[in-house]
Formats: sequence, C-alpha cells, structure tokens
Amino acid sequence: MFPPTLCLLGFVWVVLAQELCENYGTQNGSSCSCPPGFGGSTCSEPGCGGDIFQGLNRSLVSGNSTSSANLSASSCSCESGWGGFGCNVCQSAWACQTAFTNANGSSSSGSNSLTSGPSGQNSTLVCNTEPKVLAAGQMSCNVINPTLQDLFPGNTNLNILRTLQPGLTPLPNVTGFGDAGSVYAQLWYDGVEQFYCAADSCTQNVGSDNATDWQCQNLKCTCRENTTFCGGGITSLTNTIDGLGGALSISCAEPSNGSSTTCGFQQSVLNSLFGSNGLSLSDCTFGECVAQSVIDTASPGSSSSAEDAHKSLSGGVIAGLAVVGALILLALMFLAYGFSRQRRAKKGWPRDVLSHGGITLSWRDVSYVVPGASGNRIFRRKTKNESGYTDEKVILDNVSGRVEPGHMMAILGPSGAGKTTLVEILAGKQKAGYVSGHVSRTSVSGDDAGFPRIAFVPQQDVLPAMLTVREALTFAAELRLPECVPAHEKCARVDAVLAQLGLDRVADARIGSGARRGVSGGEMRRVSIGLELVGRPDALVLDEPTSGLDSVSAARVAEVLRAVAHDPEHPIAVIASIHQPSSKLYHTFDRVMVLSHGRALYSGRGGLAPAEHFAAHGVGMSPEGYNIAEHLLDIASDPQPALFSVEHSTPETTSDPLIATVDSKKSEDANGIGFSGAAELEKGGGGRISHRSGSQYSTTFLTQFEVLSGREWKILRRDKTLCITHVGVASVLGVFVGGLYFNTNLTIAGFQSRVGCLFFLGALIAFSSLSALYNVVETRPLFLRERSNMYYSPTAWLLSRLVFDVVPLRLIPTIIVSSITYWMAGLADDPAHFFKFLFILVLYSLAMTLFNFLLACFFENGGVAILLSALSALYQMTFAGFFVHLNSIPPVLRWLQWLCPLKYSLEALSVNEVGSGLMIQDTLQGVPVDVSASLIMQLLFGFGVNNYYRDVLVLFAFIAGFGVSVIGVVWFKVRERR
Repeated sequence: MFPPTLCLLGFVWVVLAQELCENYGTQNGSSCSCPPGFGGSTCSEPGCGGDIFQGLNRSLVSGNSTSSANLSASSCSCESGWGGFGCNVCQSAWACQTAFTNANGSSSSGSNSLTSGPSGQNSTLVCNTEPKVLAAGQMSCNVINPTLQDLFPGNTNLNILRTLQPGLTPLPNVTGFGDAGSVYAQLWYDGVEQFYCAADSCTQNVGSDNATDWQCQNLKCTCRENTTFCGGGITSLTNTIDGLGGALSISCAEPSNGSSTTCGFQQSVLNSLFGSNGLSLSDCTFGECVAQSVIDTASPGSSSSAEDAHKSLSGGVIAGLAVVGALILLALMFLAYGFSRQRRAKKGWPRDVLSHGGITLSWRDVSYVVPGASGNRIFRRKTKNESGYTDEKVILDNVSGRVEPGHMMAILGPSGAGKTTLVEILAGKQKAGYVSGHVSRTSVSGDDAGFPRIAFVPQQDVLPAMLTVREALTFAAELRLPECVPAHEKCARVDAVLAQLGLDRVADARIGSGARRGVSGGEMRRVSIGLELVGRPDALVLDEPTSGLDSVSAARVAEVLRAVAHDPEHPIAVIASIHQPSSKLYHTFDRVMVLSHGRALYSGRGGLAPAEHFAAHGVGMSPEGYNIAEHLLDIASDPQPALFSVEHSTPETTSDPLIATVDSKKSEDANGIGFSGAAELEKGGGGRISHRSGSQYSTTFLTQFEVLSGREWKILRRDKTLCITHVGVASVLGVFVGGLYFNTNLTIAGFQSRVGCLFFLGALIAFSSLSALYNVVETRPLFLRERSNMYYSPTAWLLSRLVFDVVPLRLIPTIIVSSITYWMAGLADDPAHFFKFLFILVLYSLAMTLFNFLLACFFENGGVAILLSALSALYQMTFAGFFVHLNSIPPVLRWLQWLCPLKYSLEALSVNEVGSGLMIQDTLQGVPVDVSASLIMQLLFGFGVNNYYRDVLVLFAFIAGFGVSVIGVVWFKVRERR
C-alpha cells in the first residue's frame, strides 16, 4: 500500500512541476530546464544581456508580485557580437568562438573549435545569419501591424527558436532546446513577455531564392496573466491567444541587405485577424552558432515535405475529385463504346429495308374506356350496378374491321364517335384509359408480320419551323432508316418521297410556323405525311388529314394517300379518319367504316355500298346528287337502335385471323407502341392488346446525337435572335454592373460592395436561365411526336438540347458579363483567382439550366414551371447569406440554406476573393482597422474561409442530381399520352 502511494505522489509532483515550468520548459528534478534566454525555478525570468552560451550562469531579470520582469527597464546589455531582443542572436563567428571558449573555461582557453566533431572536418565555430536553419537557429523580429499598434502602441517583439537538428548545436540544451522539428516563440511588449507558444512536427523548405518556410503542427500558446495583452490592459486577448492551435507557418523572405528581412507568423486565427500573412514581422535578424563542417555538408535545400503538406487537400475534397474523375472516365468509356456500336451498325445489312412490304391490319372487339371522376390514375376503381359501369365513359365498344395492302379505308362519323381514338389504338399510341380487344398484323403471305412499321400522322402538323422541307425529310431518313443504309440511298429516298408528294417545288423552302411564314397548310400536311413515308412504313394511319384544308388541298392530299396505298411496287394499307369529306374525296377511298357513339354501324366496301347496306335495313337511300358521305353522317348522328344489332361487316371482311394476342398493360414496347393501364374489361370481352418487343431505334445513340446536334446547329444559325439577345444583354449588364461597383475600395463598406457584386452576378444567372425553361416548353410538342415515332432516345435529345443551350446561351453570356464586371470592379487581379471565379459561375449556370430543364419537363403547363422557377430564384436569394446572416436564421428554417445552390456559389466566390490576401483598411470610431477580409466575411456573412473546394463539390452534386432527375423525368413522364 505504501509504495504505490509514494508513486502516485511522485507522479502528481511531476505533473504539477511540469505546469509550473513556464515557456514550456521541462522538469529536471526539482527545477526546470528552460529554453535559451530564460532561467529561474519556473523559466519565467528572462536573461539579462550576456549570450546564450552562458546558460545557468547568465544574469536574469526578476519580477515581483505586482509586475513582470521587464528587459527594457533593466540595464541589460548584450555581449559584443550578439544582438536581437534578449541578446540571443549571434552576429559574427568571433562572437560564437569567444562565447564557446568562455563557456568551456580555462581548460579550453583559446579553442575556437568543437572537439567532438568527426576527424578530418572543419569544426571551427561560425555564425549562420541566413533564415535557413542548420541546427538550432534563433531569430528576433519587430511586430508591426496597424490594428495591433492602435490597441497596443508600444514596441512589440517576437523571439523564435527553431530547432532542426539539436545534436549539431555546440552545447545541446544550452544553445538549443527541444526535439528535432520544434519551435518555441515568445512575444514581448515594451520589454515584458506577454505570451509564449510552441509547436512540433516541423519541416523546413528552402526555395530557390533562399526564402525559408517552416510548416509545423500542434501549435499551443499560453497567455501570461496580468500582462498588457492578457488582462492587464484595456483589451484582453487571453481567450484568443489560449485558443490558438493547429498548423503554424513561419515564412521568411531572403534578406535584401544581407542582415534583416521580413517574415510572417501565420495561423488560421491570426490570419483572420491580421491578414493572410498573420503577424507581420519586420527587421528580422537570424543567428546560430554551428561548426563550419555543418555548413559545408548541408544540402542547398531541405525537405519538400513542408510544401506538400501546405498544398495537401482534405480527404473529402480528394474523394470528390476522385468521383468527378471517375465520371469523366465513364463518359470517355461510353463514348468509345458508342463509336464501336456505330461502326458495327454501319457495317450491317439493311434487311428491314429490303424486306419492306405491306401488312394486313385487322382488329376485333376493340373497346376503350376512360376512367370517370372516381377513376383517377393513382387509385383506379370501378363501381358498377346491374347495367354495367356507372363512373366510366365508353369511347369504343367492340369495334372490328380489316384493311389489306393496296386499300385505303375512311373512318367516318360525327364528332365524338371515336374516330381519333380508334386510329390511335390501331397505330399503337399510348392511351390513358383502358383498352381491350385483339389486333393482328399479317404479311401479304399470311405469315406473322414480325415487327411492322406502322406510321401515324396526327391531326396537328408539329414540324421544325426553321428547317426546309428537304432538311426535315432528310432528318427523318437519317434516324428512321437503318444505319447500314448508305447516305446516298437515304438522299435518293428523300427525293423519291418529295416527288411522290409533289413537294419538289418547295423542297428548299423553310417550313415555317404561325409566327414565321413558310409553306402552305396543304404542303405542311404533305410534309407530315412525308416524314412517315420516308421510313418505308408497312401501314399508314392518319387522323383527319384533310381537316382545316380547302377542297383543292384536301383533294391533293387524298390523291397522295391513294397513290401511296396503290403503289405498284410497295402497296400498303392506309387508314384515315375523315370529318365531312366532299363527294370527290369520299370516292377516293376503297373501304369505309361508319362509327356512331363508339360502335361500328358499317365496315366494308366504299362507294355506294354503305348506303345500300343501310337501305336494306330500313334506312332510305340518299337523294340523287346528294353527297353520300353526308348521308352516312346523317345516319350516324341519329342512328336507329336496330342498326346496332345488325351485322355490319361485308362478307369478305368477316374472317379476321388472330395472329398476335398480347397484353396491352405495357406502358411502351420496343416498337414505340404502348397502352396505358389496359386491362381486359368485363364488358368489352376479348383479349388484351400489345405488341412484341424488338429493336427500339433504327440508329445508335451516337448517330442520334450527331443528327440532333446538326439540326440544333442549323436552327441556332438561322434563328439568331435569342443568342444575340443573350450576348447583347450580357455585355450591357457587364458594363452596368462594372460601373456600379467600379474599383471598389478596401474598406468594410467596400468589401460589402464586393460581395454584393458577386451576389448580383449569381442572381442574374438564376433569372436569365429562365429562357432555358421556355426553350424546352417550346420544343416539347415536337419532341413528343418524334419520340412516339421512335426517332431517337430521350437521352440523346436531352444531351443535344443541353449542349446547344448551355454553350451559346449560358456559358458565353456568363463569361462575357463576368469578365467585364470582374476587371471593372477591381476584384482579385491575378489569373488564378479570375479563372476560379469563372469556374464557379459556370458551374452555377449549368446547375440552374438543368434545374429549369427539370421544371419544364416535369410540368406540362409552362406557366406553372416559370412561376416555380422565379420563386426558387427568390428563395435562393433569401438563403444565400447576403441579405440574412446564415447563423441568425431561426433553426427551424436554417436547414434550407443547404438546399440553396446560390449559397454555395456566393460562398465560393467570396472565399476566392478573400483568398487573394485581401486586407481591409478602414477606420471605426476613430480607430484604424487593418484586418483580413476573411474575418470580415465570417462576421458579416458567416462564410467558411476554407470552403471553396467543398462548395465546388456541392455544385457538382447539384448538377449530377438535377441531371439524373431530368433524365428520369424525360424517360418516364415526358411521353405522348392520348
């Protein structure tokens, strides 16, 4: 029991003694081993004059209970050849030799050399006065900083002992102290020590210009109580000084006059208070006594590990850069794979084109029901009573028919009869309601048609207004014909279609639109038909191709369709819904189907056959000279109930071989033909509709991107309005903003103006990116039509839109306005910070462009998308940190700042600006202020001084998140639903 108690008491005594040793001296028995220049039982008494070789024999200056030891007030004088505050810095070899001789006593009288050095080497003591340390070097500097001098106007000095190789100092633990790679420093004010610091794990780097940089870790500082800096003056820095820690850097330039130079005592807190150079040190002198052999054998430079440590990146930044590099590598691999696929596809054999032939389209018991008020898309429910469904609308009810190649069928009926719905189902378009029934596609030989190409021409002409007729057809040929078909054959196919449709005369005229005059309405309709014919379809389905046309144009369209159906080499089946056809137009059709209230009254031969059929069942014939089509519409508008129970098909159309019965629940199959939520209806009977899967697109992704990019480039060259407006506005705003913030000064108000300038640029980008949203909304109908016809992948379209929207309309204007503003406002005037500034704005512009793409794709209503984009811009401005200090936001709302891209952009831009060494020079209530701009940035806006690369990675994360979201929305939501 007794010995452990003694051990515990001994341990406590050692700990207490260690704490009693000031200046980080070490316990040596009952006393302290002190750094050079200090002595006494607690290392609190500074040496008075003399030199560092005197050690324990050196005179000391003692304080008392009311005041600390004061070197300036004491009559202390340095020995000859010694200088610096406290007389610790040697100035000549003679001073070192004399001091060493005196320290060794009479037995070594007259000796100027070390006796323990290796034989054959020059052991003569010399004084190294360079900033570079060889063994243990002393340095003494004046501390000059306007802000510090305003608070403490007296003389401030800083002494530093840097130990690199303690074994090479003449008298270890006397002329040197501490382990290898350690630093001990003391700050003096008017001769009184105010605080002392120590650091370890130091490395030295010497540049080619002989400038020296020490990088240390584990800094610790202790404030001496009741001194001027630490509670004995007007302002107490105790908490600040005691809180110093982390990394320490001591950087010194090469002495300009051979004796003194400037240095910086740098630490993050000191840098924030006094600027990027920390405590600025001037009139620094250096001196260490070493053997000449140490100088002779020293390398010109030291380890570069200090430089590497200074430039090292955090683990999070490295991980983020690794992710970005991996994404770039994946993109390059995908590009290489795309080239490989494209090359293989071009070497293939055009089997699909060579095997072109018409198919027989037959359908049986096709029904279509639209959910009622209680049948929403998410929770579809059906309620029924004894008579059937009560909350769903029946559009088609058990409709059957058949069309063979070389025949043209007209589907007649009044408005609401179900004409458009039927042709869309036959074309395989995706429907929002329930579809049931059977559809078969049979080749001429009676075999399964495999993957037939059924072309569909909608009622509205959705065409690229800026392209010519020939360019539009060539675009369709390049994407809809197999990639293995040579380019000259595709051009020949385009020329053949132009001749077939009678569009030769306007082949090189722009299509135009409502705002831009182009070809006529009838020619537009023929262009829409040509876009489908150029892909050599097996059947052609049209929705009211003559609506909105005059009689001459309608007759021309009908003649074109008849020529297509009766083509002697490649006859195909043509089905068209017709609304109030003229007599001449009616007689161009071979077959007719009459619909009324979703049911077929007749399906068979055209001409007079329908009228004769109805006459045989009690409906009178049409008057002589009366349009038969109008007669049939009169019957269908108010049919007799008995007509619904009559067999309406002509004898040759009663047999419909069922070749493919498939499930129409698929949202979209490989042929682009899909049905939304189609289930077999109890009332509809029959099977379910669907189609076999096959190759979705005729061309590879890379070819799709090339063709789409070519079209986008043509449109951009021809419609220069938007691009010129963006560039012009950017130039004007650049001059305006640059003039508004012209050459901002370095006061606190001037720094606020600098951040305001950066904030204005971010807000400008947020609002100007609204045009990206409008562009997507404007091109959405064309994309829906082309996607439904399997022209290209949604990803290829999105990528081409992104490239030709971001580069000319986002990046170029951003670079223009930023460059003009940057140099006019007088921001950090070096290329590195300028390009980092541009990099952030480009990333933010890309993020906001993708965000607006996402809104435009997600909301079909462009007004809603624009409103949400504007509100999101206001939200970003609120939580960016400019109007409201981030730390003053209530906690319940503070988390919203992390979802604000503008916050990260503004923070990165501000950190980049203060990272250039920006110093604030101002006067507050008569007190001059000279502090680092980074401190003002933290106080005013709450931005982190080391957050630049973190913000870059977060912006990359926003870009990736918005990009993936846009792709997902385009793939799964932006699709044609009829």
